[in-house]
Amino acid sequence: MFLASEEVGYPSGMPLLPHPVEIIIGLIAFAILYWLFKTKVVPNMERMYAERTAAIEGGIAKAEEAQKEAAAAKQQYESQLADARAEAAKIREDARAQGAAIIAESREQATAEATRINENATKQIAAERQQATVQLRSEVGGLSTELASRIVGESLHDEARQKGIIDRFLAELESGDIRPEASGSSRVDA
Repeated sequence: MFLASEEVGYPSGMPLLPHPVEIIIGLIAFAILYWLFKTKVVPNMERMYAERTAAIEGGIAKAEEAQKEAAAAKQQYESQLADARAEAAKIREDARAQGAAIIAESREQATAEATRINENATKQIAAERQQATVQLRSEVGGLSTELASRIVGESLHDEARQKGIIDRFLAELESGDIRPEASGSSRVDA
């Protein structure tokens, strides 16, 4: 048996060494597998690795960009908020100033209206006083003329004479030279 195995090409001293045909077939199979892995599997794995890397890096870049956009939006929001606060403060100050101006204008109008009403009332009182004085003079003149006519016993209804007597009597009355009671009693006695 050992002979048969020697004829086939097996080495006799090394039982663990494979047959040379097996080594050649193994090398060919290894080369085919190497070629398959190199042309099909490894490029697919590289492509998947590159896609995954791009996705991760793209995600990181997108996250960084989103973070930058969020920071810019936050800064813009804060500046708009500060502007809105400043504008609100300005509006409040303007409203206060307008309110003060309106109050001052209302006070001026009220003061002017009160002054106008007071002047009108004063003029009206003066006119009514003048009218009352004129009316009182005519009534007092008529009464005094009638009274004087009765006392003297003659008619004093002549207008020129009557007006002169009335004016003289009222002038003496206003100047304070005679009093109505004293003048009435002195004339009755005379």
